[in-house]
Amino acid sequence: MITDIITDGVLAAVAAIGFGAISYPPRKAFLYIAILAATGHALRYTLMSHAGMDIASSSFCASLAIGLLALWFGRLSHCPLTVLYIPALLPMIPGMYAYKSVYALVRLMLNLDDYTLSDLYINQFFVNATVTVSVVFLLAGGATLVIFLFPRKAYSMTRRNSRTSAKRESASPK
Repeated sequence: MITDIITDGVLAAVAAIGFGAISYPPRKAFLYIAILAATGHALRYTLMSHAGMDIASSSFCASLAIGLLALWFGRLSHCPLTVLYIPALLPMIPGMYAYKSVYALVRLMLNLDDYTLSDLYINQFFVNATVTVSVVFLLAGGATLVIFLFPRKAYSMTRRNSRTSAKRESASPK
């Protein structure tokens, strides 16, 4: 059980580092991206496997945890939250459900004359598309909820201290 959770987290961390490399973040951000992805994906796996939660609810909980940890890691790394949490969320996108919905749509188009198969493929399409859209929406919502809950902290991470800025502005020649 523990080895499954650790393996899930490590594989998610590797994928997140790959996704993060595409956007060329600072080197110090890669460690935080990996930790965020491993924590979030392992949490989702644990909630789904051992707590009996569905994929959408567990994805929301995991993305909320990623968002909260990104708030803390953003302060440590002086990186914007999006640099940290977007690559960490990408391994949790339900690609198999998206694939199955497109596959069902293609099969539907090939079997328009057979109403029995058409009903089957329409049902498969809507079930898989609903799961895909729900999970992606809740992943985005959970991570960005942190920005709405802590707006001052979220936007001040990469900014200078307001007192320091005020001193520099008053000291500069006009």
